[in-house]
Amino acid sequence: MSRFSDKVTKDTDTERRILDAARTVFVRRGTAGARMQEIAEEAGVNQALLHYYFRTKERLAATVFRAAASRLIPAALGVFESDDPLEIKIENFVHLYIDTVRRAPFLPGYVLSEMHHHPERLTAMLNSTGTDPAPILGAFRTRLQAELDQAAHEGTIRSISVEQFVASLMGVVVIPFVARPALRVLFGMNDEAFERFIDERRSELPRLIFNSLRP
Repeated sequence: MSRFSDKVTKDTDTERRILDAARTVFVRRGTAGARMQEIAEEAGVNQALLHYYFRTKERLAATVFRAAASRLIPAALGVFESDDPLEIKIENFVHLYIDTVRRAPFLPGYVLSEMHHHPERLTAMLNSTGTDPAPILGAFRTRLQAELDQAAHEGTIRSISVEQFVASLMGVVVIPFVARPALRVLFGMNDEAFERFIDERRSELPRLIFNSLRP
């Protein structure tokens, strides 16, 4: 391997180590409470190198948010753009969300906090594809509303707006992970018990959601 290849590999490894450390510290402290020195110590690099790669904490935070949100948002949109029946889409979304988040259980709280304090980051992430997201999101809303209206017309579900449907769906899948500390205290769950609870949730939740939509 050439010296140039070695340098590229080392640079890539360092950047990944910094991003992993930043995610850990941001989750622990929140973006506002995080300090570049703490991130540098977590990554095992000096602070000058941290600034060399990302310049500012704001740029580093935006990069971490984009990486975190992009794990889930495009895949979730893909689920609802499929030609599967609504009931299958709900099941696939629940499974996608739970399977993604259980590998990074603090991800929902971090993403929600960042979106609350820095809503512009979601727009920036969507714009980073180089394509205007407005028509894509508009088409998504129109298609999903048409699907909900058709199911209501057929008597499969009650009439519901796309906004209420999406908000309700997000709520029931996000809450167990965001409320994990409270659930552990209330029900005396250790890590193993919480994983069993999530397994049950993964199985039961799609049916629970669809039944809640019935007339």
